[in-house]
Amino acid sequence: MAWLSNLFNFLGLSLLRLFAFLPYTITVYVGYSLGWLAAHIPNSRARVVKTNLRLCFPHLKEPEIDALALEHWKLFGRSVIERSRVWLGTSDQILSFVELDSRVPLGDRKPRILVNPHFVGLEGGFMALSALAKKNGWPRGAGLYQKMKNPFFNQKMVEWRDRFGAKSIERQSRLRDLIRETRDGNFVVIAPDIDLGPRDSIFVPFFNIPTSTVTSVSRLAKLSGAEVCLMTTLLNQDKTGYICTIDEPLDNFPSEDPEADTARLNQCIEKLVRQRPAEYYWVHKRFKHRPPGEPSFYQ
Repeated sequence: MAWLSNLFNFLGLSLLRLFAFLPYTITVYVGYSLGWLAAHIPNSRARVVKTNLRLCFPHLKEPEIDALALEHWKLFGRSVIERSRVWLGTSDQILSFVELDSRVPLGDRKPRILVNPHFVGLEGGFMALSALAKKNGWPRGAGLYQKMKNPFFNQKMVEWRDRFGAKSIERQSRLRDLIRETRDGNFVVIAPDIDLGPRDSIFVPFFNIPTSTVTSVSRLAKLSGAEVCLMTTLLNQDKTGYICTIDEPLDNFPSEDPEADTARLNQCIEKLVRQRPAEYYWVHKRFKHRPPGEPSFYQ
């Protein structure tokens, strides 16, 4: 029933356009409300969130897990609605609620990989960087994306993310595409904290749990001669917007040991998550694949 699919696509696109130009405060509170609703409707992702929180914070009691899960859902709902502004808004609109704070020069064309963990604001950080790059004549941004099941919105998402000159690269693309972008001095943004299965992944600790993690950052940095910086987009103190921080390069990275590098990145991300636990993407099945013989956490 193609007509029904087209109708849903039209309605979804119309809602995105509506929220893109409503006052930002309204967008935020609608997002909080949708997140609250999602937290109270039984669904598989709600179970995933609480399973992840119990695994990573075993010292918390169940009421504390419930409170943290609710706060996460509210922020997650907010981030989903905010994407209307991120994907469809002008550069000035994006930069009005996402501030960029970089500890490295961004126009020097030095090969550089930005590790962008899955916090709720990560899409806004990437788009703010792209908008500033176009405005200031910096190198463009290049980011990996996971192909969406909906072809219509997959195409739209790529168009929206690339409208300031950035280049979206499908996650399953060849490594040499990333090497070329890095060596050309463009910002290559990678979010490695997602379970993509056994291919090019190893089990290294994350919250003391053996976690399937891609080794791509270490390998790409080695092949391209790039320095690696953490890029985090977190809520500012009054929660009216976000601050995207690009830190100084990691010392002695990459090393000669991709496994040690990957474990080190996981520990860096874990440290950030412990500081802002509600803002992390607990809706992902971060521990989906288990070492041989170990049962699934999400049954």
